[in-house]
Amino acid sequence: MPDMPDPLPAEEMPTLTLRLHAFGRHGEALAETDDGKPVFVFGGIPGETVTAEVVATRRGYVAARVTDVADPSPHRVEPACRYFGECTGCQWQHVAYERQLEMKREALADALHRVGGLDVEPLPTLPSPDTLGYRNHARFTVSKLGGRLGYVHKERRRHVEVEECLLMAPWINHALASLQGHAAETTQLSLRYGVHTGDYLLQPTFQNMDVPLASGQKHYHEALLGHRFRVSSPSFFQVNTRQAEQMAELVMGELRLDGSQTVVDAYAGVATFAVLMADRARRVIAVEESKSAVADARVNIEGVPNVELRQARTEDVLSELAAAGVDAVLLDPPRAGCMPGTLDALLDVPPERVVYVSCDPETLARDLATLTAGPFRIKQVRPVDMFPQTYHVEAVATLVRDHERLAVLRSRESLVLASSSPRRTEILGRMELPFETDEPGVDEPDAAPGADPVEVAQALALAKARAVAGRRDAGTVLGADTVVELDGVVLGKPRDDGDAVRMLRELRGREHRVITAVALVDAATGETAEGYRASRVLMRDYTDDEIAAYVASGAPMDKAGAYGVQDEAFAPAAEVRGCYLNVVGLPVCETLKLAERFGLRLRSRLDGPWPALERCPACAGQVHPKPLSGRSKR
Repeated sequence: MPDMPDPLPAEEMPTLTLRLHAFGRHGEALAETDDGKPVFVFGGIPGETVTAEVVATRRGYVAARVTDVADPSPHRVEPACRYFGECTGCQWQHVAYERQLEMKREALADALHRVGGLDVEPLPTLPSPDTLGYRNHARFTVSKLGGRLGYVHKERRRHVEVEECLLMAPWINHALASLQGHAAETTQLSLRYGVHTGDYLLQPTFQNMDVPLASGQKHYHEALLGHRFRVSSPSFFQVNTRQAEQMAELVMGELRLDGSQTVVDAYAGVATFAVLMADRARRVIAVEESKSAVADARVNIEGVPNVELRQARTEDVLSELAAAGVDAVLLDPPRAGCMPGTLDALLDVPPERVVYVSCDPETLARDLATLTAGPFRIKQVRPVDMFPQTYHVEAVATLVRDHERLAVLRSRESLVLASSSPRRTEILGRMELPFETDEPGVDEPDAAPGADPVEVAQALALAKARAVAGRRDAGTVLGADTVVELDGVVLGKPRDDGDAVRMLRELRGREHRVITAVALVDAATGETAEGYRASRVLMRDYTDDEIAAYVASGAPMDKAGAYGVQDEAFAPAAEVRGCYLNVVGLPVCETLKLAERFGLRLRSRLDGPWPALERCPACAGQVHPKPLSGRSKR
C-alpha cells in the first residue's frame, strides 16, 4: 500500500521557508528541506521564495502549500477559485494562462527527450477556447454527514465541500447546487452534460424523491462539429467539448485526407473521430474493444455508410488491416499507450501517415521512439491544452513514412551472428530466431592491467561484428563478448589448464561481475548500435578435486573466467543477480532492445517455457511482453 500522510492537527502544522526550483510531474513546485528531503509545494512557481505550510509528511517526501510569497514570479496571478489550495483538483490557477501553455510544451519536450531520446521541439501548445467552465463531466464525492458534494484533498484525503467548481460547465454547477444535501444515499456521483445538446446523465440512480434531477440515465448525447454522438455512462468522451472540436480539426488536417484514403481509427471509442473523418475519407475502419463504447459507436455510425466497426483489440487486428492496405492510421490509445502488437503492425506494413493522439507524454515518447527506430520520421508534435488550470497535457504527433529509411531497414533484415560460440548459437536458436553464423577470426588478447572491463568487452564485440560485416554487402551483424571482473581485474579466457585452475580458485566462494557487450553493425552502411549488461555471480565453495575434474573435461577453455554458469555437472554458481543469460554469453534483453533501436524486427517464435529466460524478468518481458495496465482512457 502507498504511504499515507501523517495527520497533523491544524495548530501543529509547521511552516518552511523554501526556494522553489522546478515543477514536479504532478504540477507542484519542488524544493528540498535542509536535510535534502523533497518538498512538493502546492501553489508555488519555480524561482519564488515562499513560506509553505506542511500538510502531510510521507516516508520519502513532504507535501506543503504556499501561505506567503516573498518574491512573486512575474507569472503569478490571483486564483479565480475560492477553494484553490483547499481543493487540489486544479494545480495551476495561480499561473498566468500563457505561461501554463508554455509549461505544458516544456513538459512534453522533456518527456520526448528524457524517455524517448528524441531530438524534437514541440510546436506551441494549442490553447483551449475556454480556460474556465470547460468541463462537461464531473465526479463528486459525497460526505457521509449531510450528503454534501465536493472533492477529496489529494494529500490529506479529507472531504472538501464545494458550492461550485469553476472548471465545470455552468449547467453542472447549477446541478451541483440543487443536489447539495440530497445525495446522502451514495458516496460518489457522476454528472455528464452535453454542452451543444443540453442533454445530461446523472449516476447512480437515486431512490430519494427529494433529488431534484432525474437520475440513472444509461447514456446522454453530445455534438462535435455538427455530428451528434451517443455516450453511455462507462464510455469515454473528451471532457472539453470546444477544445475537442479544435483537436479534431488538427487531427484531420494532419491526416491530409482528400476523400481517397482508407483510414484506420484505432482505439476508436464511441467512433467520434471515425464519424468526423468519414466526410473526408473513402473508407474508415474503427477498431474498439470496449463493449459499451462499441454499442455507442454502432448508434453513432448509423447513416454513415463508409465507416466500418470492428470490436477487437487494436493489437490483434491491425496487422491484418494494414496488410489489406491502409493509407493512414489514427492512434488514440489509453494512458498506457500502444500495445507492442500495435506498434509491430505499423512497423511491418507502414502506412504513409500516422497521427498519434496522446494523453500521456511519457508513453507517447516511448512509442514514438519505437516507431522512429523503424520507417517513420516525426513531422511535428503539437501539445493540446485539454485541461486548463491543471498540469495535464495532451499531444498530437504526426509521423510520415520515410522511404529511404525503409529501404535501409529492409537491407538489415537478415541476421548474422559473428561468433562460433555454441552458447550464443544455442541462445538465438532456442529463441527460434532466423540467423546464420560467421566466425569473425578476431584475436582476443589479455586485457591490459587496470583496463575497464566494459570497454574491453565493447571493443571486442564491435571488432567481431565489424570483421564479419566487412565481408558482406547487406544484413545486420551481431557481435558479443563476455568478460569476468574480480577485484578490478579482467579475467578473459584461460590460456591453459594451469590458468583455468588459477581463475577458478580465485573465484571460489566469492562474488564477481560478468559483463557481456553486444554490438550490431549494418553491413551496408556501417551504422552501429552498442550496449552491455552486467550481472553479479556468487560462486559456491567447490573443492580442488572438483576444479581438477572440471578442467580435465576441457570445458573451461573457451569461457571467460574459466567456467560456464549453465554447466549442470560442475554447477559453479551459488547465486546469480541480474540477467542470467548475460552470464551464459548473450543477454536476450539487451540484444532485443538494441535490435529495436536499430530498426531490426527480431521476433522470437518461442512459445513454451524456457527456465533460463525466465530467470531474468527483462529478458522474459522482451520475449513475452505482458499486457499493459491502465487500459482505461483517463
